[in-house]
Amino acid sequence: QVQVAESGGGLVQAGGSLRLSCLASGSSISDNTMAWYRQGPGSRRALVAQVTSSGTTTYADSVKGRFTISRDNAKNTVYLQMSSLKPEDTALYYCNINRGALYSYWGQGTQVTVSS
Repeated sequence: QVQVAESGGGLVQAGGSLRLSCLASGSSISDNTMAWYRQGPGSRRALVAQVTSSGTTTYADSVKGRFTISRDNAKNTVYLQMSSLKPEDTALYYCNINRGALYSYWGQGTQVTVSS
């Protein structure tokens, strides 16, 4: 059974940094597309960043230059390094593991709150 679990959220002041972690089990992250999504208050869940099995990364325009997605295949973990955080980054952040139309699994989410 494929599962992912997020950690690392918390409360941070504007301008600060946080690193989120997503530990996968049941499948190697190197064989999958790994993605971070977020859902803020009153908003729909939206893609923040993703890394494909070939290593191609994609970022939402709102986080380009501030967030970095990376993976440690040995630890089967994907990270989201967030810097220069803004109050509008406040959201529940979800990890997703997918292999196209074959499957897609979500974690429970980790809360990130940025105070002004």
